[in-house]
Amino acid sequence: MPETPWTIGRLLTWTTDFLREKGAEAPRLDAEILLAHARGCARIELYTAFEDVTEEPLRETFRELVRKRAAGMPVAYLVGHREFFSLDFHVSYEVLIPRPETELLVVRTLDLAKSLVQEFSDDLPLRIADVGTGSGIVAICCAKQFSDCQITAIDISEAALSVARTNADRHEVANRIDWIHSDLFPQAPSPDSSDTRTYHLIVSNPPYVTSAEMKQLPATVGQYEPHLALDGGEQGTTVIERLLFQAAEQLCPGGWLLIEVGPSIVERVEQLILAEPTWDLHKTEKDLAGHPRVVRAQRRTL
Repeated sequence: MPETPWTIGRLLTWTTDFLREKGAEAPRLDAEILLAHARGCARIELYTAFEDVTEEPLRETFRELVRKRAAGMPVAYLVGHREFFSLDFHVSYEVLIPRPETELLVVRTLDLAKSLVQEFSDDLPLRIADVGTGSGIVAICCAKQFSDCQITAIDISEAALSVARTNADRHEVANRIDWIHSDLFPQAPSPDSSDTRTYHLIVSNPPYVTSAEMKQLPATVGQYEPHLALDGGEQGTTVIERLLFQAAEQLCPGGWLLIEVGPSIVERVEQLILAEPTWDLHKTEKDLAGHPRVVRAQRRTL
């Protein structure tokens, strides 16, 4: 009997079952993304090619991708990109993989920016800082939506900034973003300074995984994604505590700070804000799963 040919459909079925056995959360989606990447086509094109017989070079490339995925390597790193907020972003081992939860941070940033344009109409353009920009998703989404904003993207990792610049070039907003290589803000302006880096809005997705949680991360995260962007120290707030102090110096009176956090540390972050007279704490936003995700604080107008 002749051997059953390896069609697109057969490859997807076999790979889906294989990845499911290996514990993949979305085995069919993983199989489709990897096969489309190996084939050099859009994923949707696979649906009209189920009966197409594949050649050995394609199968060999696909097998290697599937082997790495089965070993735990994230799909986004294997294919080099990830969709976020309906945009395609380049990713590499130097940056965290964009996650759906962070879209809430972007949505709230954009909503707040719209209202701040009216509130600070006498002090425009609006100045936004993305602290810990990583792959640049927040800064780039802001730049896409607000062509007249001054946006600053800051990261401690030069490699991450390189990825962010690549993404900004891809989305044609690189010339509207200032890039700063620094551990949080490079310096705070003096009280009587007219430094134009005094921001109306500061947004950050900082490291917030506690030391205990770091030890329990899934292998797909703990073994592959950069710990520098994940590890928030013993209580998950090591970076956030410094950010709160610096943001108070960098924000205009009435300006806002938005921070993405993990549910396990949200109460501690809120208490840190309440303990400082500089801040007014606003209601923390919940993500689609119902978890508290975006802490909001406003600098008081003393």
